[in-house]
Amino acid sequence: MKILLTGASGFIGRNLTALLERDGHQILPISRRHGFDIAKMRSIGPWLPLLHDIDAVVNAAGIIGETRNQGFHALHAQAPQALFDACVQAKVRRIVQISALGADDTAFSAYHLSKKAADDYLRQLAVDWFVLRPSLIYGRGGTSAELFMRIARLPMLPVVGDGAQALQPVHIADVVMTIAHCLTSAASRQTLDIVGNETVSYIEWLQRLRLAQGLERARVLPLPARLVMAATRLGHAFSPLLRTENICMLVRGYRADGDHWRRFLGRAAMDFRPELLLADAAQAIPSYRRTS
Repeated sequence: MKILLTGASGFIGRNLTALLERDGHQILPISRRHGFDIAKMRSIGPWLPLLHDIDAVVNAAGIIGETRNQGFHALHAQAPQALFDACVQAKVRRIVQISALGADDTAFSAYHLSKKAADDYLRQLAVDWFVLRPSLIYGRGGTSAELFMRIARLPMLPVVGDGAQALQPVHIADVVMTIAHCLTSAASRQTLDIVGNETVSYIEWLQRLRLAQGLERARVLPLPARLVMAATRLGHAFSPLLRTENICMLVRGYRADGDHWRRFLGRAAMDFRPELLLADAAQAIPSYRRTS
């Protein structure tokens, strides 16, 4: 297949490209690194020439924090909607949209609402669509995964409130294997929540990351949510990840029933193992196939 992949230079995009090219597919990469500013591609015109001879589209473009030139609404909603319309016009029927866990009717953050806007738009089109909503993704090279690894190395672990927020971490290999399955499955027009096999608290996840890095369990430093949010207003100038909304999303925690996804994929998620934290999809998949 010839596949147009947005967000090709990102965490999901890099891992998906390696998997699909290994299986003989041809990838047309779309990202700023490849000369395309997706946030500015908000009409059909820029997309149509790119869709010639394309068999499927995977939209993996996304940001977790806004910058001056990269906003949620433009990148997550307007540009994908234009791409989806272009697919209809170019008769590209298969579209895989990478959303996020929490981009549903309970969404409140600009991040989740922008993802949901694109999801809802795609669902009403007469194409073979998939909307994938992964939980927290871990593995080598992930921005948020590396951030949590750094936090876990601190002498004391800072947590918001009691640190009991629910997480269902899933490995990058499970995410890209799901996308690959979506490209060939006859059972399209599905929304799939991609979640790990177990639910852990935020504090336990940090402790697990410490142990995986050869450190002992650490004392916990509970921080009032109001104090953390005040600090993020100052820290946002240094990192787009330090946003009040990101803290609100963490405080809320997200859980989902992954049974529908597991039936679609034909198996459960990979069980957590410390070595998977430093493994990309290409490294993890052979290991999984030997043990499954």
